[in-house]
Amino acid sequence: MRSYYVYILASPSGVLYTGVTNDIEARTLQHKQKKVDGFSRRYNVTRLVYFEVFADIRLAISREKQVKSWRRAKRVALIESRNRPWADLAADWFPGLNP
Repeated sequence: MRSYYVYILASPSGVLYTGVTNDIEARTLQHKQKKVDGFSRRYNVTRLVYFEVFADIRLAISREKQVKSWRRAKRVALIESRNRPWADLAADWFPGLNP
């Protein structure tokens, strides 16, 4: 069964990016290597600080839209509910990669 992920990335300065994917590792690597054009590359958004897993893409997309509609304070509270220090949850996924 396929899984879908809603994720939040952060830049060193605290800029947030919310997305959805069916391959969290590959998508995170793309962001870390700056292969994703646009917002995440421009603002150096490379640290995976939060993610949720869904079995249904429709639920994942709905959740992504919900999170994106929130004010920053609510997204920060969501991140800190599971990852208070804002650690990079993918730090050990790609040995030798300098984010």
